[in-house]
Amino acid sequence: MAVVSKKIPAPDKVKVKTALLSVSDKTGIVELARALSEKGVRLLSTGGTHKTIAAAGLAVTDVSEVTEFPEIMDGRVKTLHPKVHGGLLAIRDDAEHQAAMKEHGIEGIDLVVINLYPFEDVRKAGGDYPTTVENIDIGGPAMIRASAKNHAYVTILTDPTDYPELLEQLSADAGQTAYAFRQRMAAKAFARTAAYDAMISNWFAEALDIATPRHRVIGGVLREEMRYGENPHQKAAFYVTGENRPGVSTATLIQGKQLSYNNINDTDAAYELVAEFLPEKGPACAIIKHANPCGVATGPTLVEAYKRALACDSVSAFGGIIALNSLLDAETAEEIVKLFTEVIIAPEVSEEAKAIIARKPNLRLLSVGALPDPRATGLTAKTVSGGLLVQNRDNALVEDMELKVVTKRAPTAQELEDMKFAFRVAKHVKSNAVVYAKDGQTAGIGAGQMSRVDSARIAAIKAEEAARAMGLAEPLTRGSAVASEAFLPFADGLLSAIAAGATAVIQPGGSMRDQEVIDAADEHGVAMVFTGVRHFRH
Repeated sequence: MAVVSKKIPAPDKVKVKTALLSVSDKTGIVELARALSEKGVRLLSTGGTHKTIAAAGLAVTDVSEVTEFPEIMDGRVKTLHPKVHGGLLAIRDDAEHQAAMKEHGIEGIDLVVINLYPFEDVRKAGGDYPTTVENIDIGGPAMIRASAKNHAYVTILTDPTDYPELLEQLSADAGQTAYAFRQRMAAKAFARTAAYDAMISNWFAEALDIATPRHRVIGGVLREEMRYGENPHQKAAFYVTGENRPGVSTATLIQGKQLSYNNINDTDAAYELVAEFLPEKGPACAIIKHANPCGVATGPTLVEAYKRALACDSVSAFGGIIALNSLLDAETAEEIVKLFTEVIIAPEVSEEAKAIIARKPNLRLLSVGALPDPRATGLTAKTVSGGLLVQNRDNALVEDMELKVVTKRAPTAQELEDMKFAFRVAKHVKSNAVVYAKDGQTAGIGAGQMSRVDSARIAAIKAEEAARAMGLAEPLTRGSAVASEAFLPFADGLLSAIAAGATAVIQPGGSMRDQEVIDAADEHGVAMVFTGVRHFRH
């Protein structure tokens, strides 16, 4: 049943007389406690926080002295008590509330400083089930929510970065906080508990293999505000979810200006693609423009992989994102700086390469320390009007698929390798996607067309342009393998690929006209395999 508001106006200024400090992250807590104590604020605390403050020689009262009830059950029960929550929730200007406080010996608490058990860190570290459950905070969120609800009278802080502003307010206004400040801190507090609960609920769904829980919440922590979003008139910010997956959210920015909204989106796409190529199998490079690859290649050295990737479409690569699957060395860095590039991302960067990239101060250079596991599970999400689409990450790999030869001619060993390469890249191309590949190098990429036959034609045109740019007698599509990330609905797409010079085709299969497409392949002596797995990417 809803509680009817008594419509008591909130005071603008509230004097901080008593503060409750109970933190897991003790960054700055002693300094804060000392500053509060010097301003005459009575300090209450619990457990480890109490010990830390007392060890610093400061006067601090254990909450158990206030509640007259000991901390029990290994600390599970310590602040869940009417003398704590009454002190947080009491409306100070309400006569009935004041009478209840007096009757039950409840003292008001004006400031609460809390951060929660490190559930995110335990989950990220791979803690077992009992350990993870034990790091679910109960009393903390309860006190945060109570304080935030009663922000008319109580100041709630959940982030050490807000300590300086609090102290500035107290110093500037005779130990008081302003209502606008309490409002902002309350909003931040509710967002914090929402993100915390989201992390817990998603962990339970994962641990119990609940694919579609009744309620799905995805929370994040603000990493940075952005100058704008996809376009200058759109506001944007970057939030991190705490997922332990190497990539743009975990990378170190070695140099360069702040990444834009589009930079982050494209860099993520580039690094996820290059991670499909294991470093132990050789260097690889992926060049991305507007979330689509414009060139991908492997090579005997990283610089060769880069040159081969660039050769696929050097025009589109201008102003693109370059992702590498191994340490960025000096030789590769020297080649990359010849082209205008927005971002370079790699697992590691040599000191020599850093010095070379430094010649281009606006070029963003990211080091991640590891590659994401393309087989790892996880969630992806996108918003629609009034809703959220959530699905498992596409972690299907062509190496794990049972390839079925459906034509009279089986592919040669080299064609099979080219097929796998092309299909691996096609997984990361916006649908409809068609990718030609030859000898570990993309020859042509057709992306995002409404018609698959148009994707095949565009990829072939790109290959012809690349051949002219390189001075080749014929495009690399001659003798290539071609991949379609979804089934070929008609033979026309196949015939376009054959006209471009493809001799082998890999596709999921599953069309009503599969036999028509197979017959066309047989008529032209082309080898075709079905994967049985589709890689739509919208």
